[in-house]
Amino acid sequence: MLKDEYKVYETKMGKSIDSVAADFASVRAGRANAAVLDRITVDYYGSPMLIQQIAAVSSPDPRSLVIAPWDGSALKSIEKAIQNSDLGINPQNDGKSIRLNFPQLTEERRRELVKQIRKYAESGKVAIRNIRRDAIEHFKKLEKTSEITEDEMKQAEKDLQKLTDDSCKKLDELLAKKEKELMAV
Repeated sequence: MLKDEYKVYETKMGKSIDSVAADFASVRAGRANAAVLDRITVDYYGSPMLIQQIAAVSSPDPRSLVIAPWDGSALKSIEKAIQNSDLGINPQNDGKSIRLNFPQLTEERRRELVKQIRKYAESGKVAIRNIRRDAIEHFKKLEKTSEITEDEMKQAEKDLQKLTDDSCKKLDELLAKKEKELMAV
């Protein structure tokens, strides 16, 4: 019975890891990657839309992205959304498309990005620990209502701690990989 209960929390922890991985993907590592645009929303006829939903995004070379909206009237809105984002890149509008040129990262900027991804990883670990806390509270309620025994409760705490440790280890591995990517010259 308890194994089925664990699946719910295992899934939630997996989603936390996926969320941190998406955060990592949005951090640019010196080369053009369309994932940096994933969080930018554009006001398109009064509705917030993702850039990928209203434009084609291509990478003609390793250092630039070209955004070609399907509706030319969205060009200004896309440009404004990119300028207002935390991307730190000035878009170049040629009237038909927007070009984003990614400069080579300086050592100082690389260190800032590493700090940023460490914060993402730490917030992911906090989320995982909160899931563990919620799970333990849930099992304590089951124990109180005599749905599970004290031994089952102790086993559940052990299993949840192992699940938490494994999830945090996955986050550490993702962090180390992204740090290495950022610090590579």
